[in-house]
Amino acid sequence: MQAKTIVKAFEAAAGADNVFSEPADLATYAYDAAVLDKVMPAIVVRPTSSEALGQVVRLCNENRLPLTVRGAGTNLSGGTIPLPGGVVVVTNGLARILEINTEDLYARVQPGVVTAKLAAAVEAQGLFYPPDPGSQAVSTLGGNVAENAGGLRGLKYGVTRDYVMGLDFFDVDGGLVKTGGRTVKCVSGYNLTGLMVASEGTLGVFNEITLKLIPPPAYRKAMMAVFSEMGQASEAVAAIIANRVVPATLEFMDNFTIRAVESYSQAGLPLDAGALMLVECDGYPGQVEEDAAKVESICKEMGATSIRVARDDAERDKVWEARRAALSALAKVKPTTVLEDATVPRSKIPAMIRALDAISKKYDLTIGTFGHAGDGNLHPTILTDRRNTQEWERVEAAIEEIFEEALALGGTLSGEHGIGTAKCRFMEKETSRATMVYSRRIKSAMDPHNILNPGKIIGGQS
Repeated sequence: MQAKTIVKAFEAAAGADNVFSEPADLATYAYDAAVLDKVMPAIVVRPTSSEALGQVVRLCNENRLPLTVRGAGTNLSGGTIPLPGGVVVVTNGLARILEINTEDLYARVQPGVVTAKLAAAVEAQGLFYPPDPGSQAVSTLGGNVAENAGGLRGLKYGVTRDYVMGLDFFDVDGGLVKTGGRTVKCVSGYNLTGLMVASEGTLGVFNEITLKLIPPPAYRKAMMAVFSEMGQASEAVAAIIANRVVPATLEFMDNFTIRAVESYSQAGLPLDAGALMLVECDGYPGQVEEDAAKVESICKEMGATSIRVARDDAERDKVWEARRAALSALAKVKPTTVLEDATVPRSKIPAMIRALDAISKKYDLTIGTFGHAGDGNLHPTILTDRRNTQEWERVEAAIEEIFEEALALGGTLSGEHGIGTAKCRFMEKETSRATMVYSRRIKSAMDPHNILNPGKIIGGQS
């Protein structure tokens, strides 16, 4: 089809008010939160019904137009950056909570529902949706599933994949595929639900998501442990896990991050602390008190100079809000912020912290480190200015070395941010050549014309 004819076809499917092709409109969708070059799409389409979504997918395939689905664009690995001349399908027109079932404990949502909106709606019904990515105030559930998003509570409660009971998605021909369901057990057919989680839009386009809900914890206790150096805090993390204590959250921040966060949020964090560990235990009161006492004892043994227990929910929430603001706080320090999420086995956290310190010195870079220490998911954040070409070359070398160190310790390239285009060239190092070939065969079978978010995760087809 000619360009004008294609636009008309999309307008017929989604409505003229939901198709955008002017440069000023397209520029908004040329980038995401990753530090990568912008790429202008040719068309942006905003379906507002399942029928329209299926027709748009089919039109893209028939016309060999690369299709990238976009929620809020908070992706940190380039997963929502389109291809030149491609189509961006935005999901904010598919943002309804379809059902919250309080008897069978599940929710059905469209992919454009904002994560925090669902969490609040579920809480109002006396239930709990645990996944809590740092971007939850704006990120969408379709994006969470596509990236298998994690969050602060991942240590105890798991990540997004642990709550996806079923999916309806459109295949490349616009056919509606149904997988999983509303039952606790379901082993009918292939586990297509598991295949689609973390697929980053490369295998299908989500239409509806069924998510597991659970009862909220009865009691919780939060505390902040202060250490003179990051090494002590990392050793304390490993010791807590080794002593069979699994808090709901177990986070830490180095001194640089503490200072940036305090300047940003005025939460009352101790500026002289070498490191902070933030811990929350939840569950039944007796178990919580026992676990909290163990955590305090271990932290003291590992050199904590002080431990502050939150007096009430207001104090607790203030500290956690400050932790969630870590990226925003660091981003104000320099023009370019590179946030990584290399993840290692929990016993290897001290070794990874030492490696990050060495890399920072080797390449003369400012690296603030914080993250989900309890599950080994670290967020070394390089603060730089991409316009400084010499420094940027050092940044790229440092990123590659961070990946190599994580893999050498038995870790992974990404704990929760996904692979996208930013990390796909490293995938074979983590897996194997045969793994990549196998993955590309799956992609080729499900998307023979390679129009679904091409180039992401597995790179180009070969």
